[in-house]
Amino acid sequence: MRSVTSIDTRTQQSRLFLLLGPAFVAAVAYVDPGNVAANLTAGARYGYLLLWVLVVANIMAILVQYLSAKIGVVTGRSLPELLGMRLRTPSRRAFWVQAEVMAVATDVAEVIGGALALHLLFGLPLFVGGLITGAVSIAILSVQDRRGQRSFEFVVVALLAIITVGFLTGLAFTDVSFTDAAAGLVPRFEGTDTVLLAASMLGATVMPHAIYLHSALARARHGRVEPGPRLDRVMRATRWDVAGGLVVAGSVNIGMLLLAASALRGREGTDSIEGAHAAITDSLGPTIGVVFAIGLLASGLASTAVGSAAGAEIMAGLLHIRLRPVVRRLIVMVPALILLAAGVDPTFALVLSQVVLSMCIPFALVPLVRISSDPELMGAQRNLPATSAAAWLTVGLIVALNATLLWLTFTG
Repeated sequence: MRSVTSIDTRTQQSRLFLLLGPAFVAAVAYVDPGNVAANLTAGARYGYLLLWVLVVANIMAILVQYLSAKIGVVTGRSLPELLGMRLRTPSRRAFWVQAEVMAVATDVAEVIGGALALHLLFGLPLFVGGLITGAVSIAILSVQDRRGQRSFEFVVVALLAIITVGFLTGLAFTDVSFTDAAAGLVPRFEGTDTVLLAASMLGATVMPHAIYLHSALARARHGRVEPGPRLDRVMRATRWDVAGGLVVAGSVNIGMLLLAASALRGREGTDSIEGAHAAITDSLGPTIGVVFAIGLLASGLASTAVGSAAGAEIMAGLLHIRLRPVVRRLIVMVPALILLAAGVDPTFALVLSQVVLSMCIPFALVPLVRISSDPELMGAQRNLPATSAAAWLTVGLIVALNATLLWLTFTG
């Protein structure tokens, strides 16, 4: 006969499991098509050199996503809502402009990634693939409108599972040099191009729109939780949620770079997604190539839906205009479709979009750290001194990397 303590423990674990989900939705933003372009380009050109960037970026991501979720749970408001309440009208509108630039850059990466996947799988023109990607993402967003957040989370997490299988399967058929991978954990650069790639990888890994969105997802799931046993339970679940979701996303990113470094190094054309897919198919077989393309398609579809939800929340919080994510999806996909119709190199557009995202990260991180450290808003859940120090160090590293990137770019 099982003891009462054992039954209670299992019941608590079951309840804890039911609280998971928001971080796995936010984690999709960390494995969008921009990550594919940045990580494959870095691995194909420089092998394991920039592996350390992904490891550091993922540690940063775990910290900032936890702070974002904590704000939503403790205050009952999203980060954009809190910014909208604190900023004066001119500052609030200016802040929204840079956030909207970030949202468009995000959307470019996601729609182009989905279009590339459909081109690789079925030979569709990129513009047609972009239209289909947008249409399917609208269908995913309609699940949230009609069935609620839990159903939306279920669909997105299912796509995350497909992404993980699609991008990591190739590792089982290639030989990774663990000695060289260990050397890649030592921080260093080799010229301007590696700094540009590092900024691109950072922009693809620490995602500004995921920071804004996660607070809203946590608020929608839990509401404002008053201090007490329930808050302790929700915060414990949130820590597990963030760790689980970001470890999955980080593993996918690292796996992509390892795959490119071990299987694609030295091959011509592998600094583009199409070239990398061709090389993967040639080296590892057509089945692995198809699996990779399916992962890319799932990445584009899931991330477009998550990006649209984030953009709608940003607009609602900063401009007090609440558009349904489906409506916003129709509007914001236009720039990506224009680029596809104009014939812009898709991989270059993907990498450049991640650089833009990297430039926007400080605008999300600085208020995140300040608000999560505010004793009036956060009470006993405000950041501990060590947490604040780690968060400000994260902000400093990102700003320093971007400043170095600009200096090297303009000085040659």
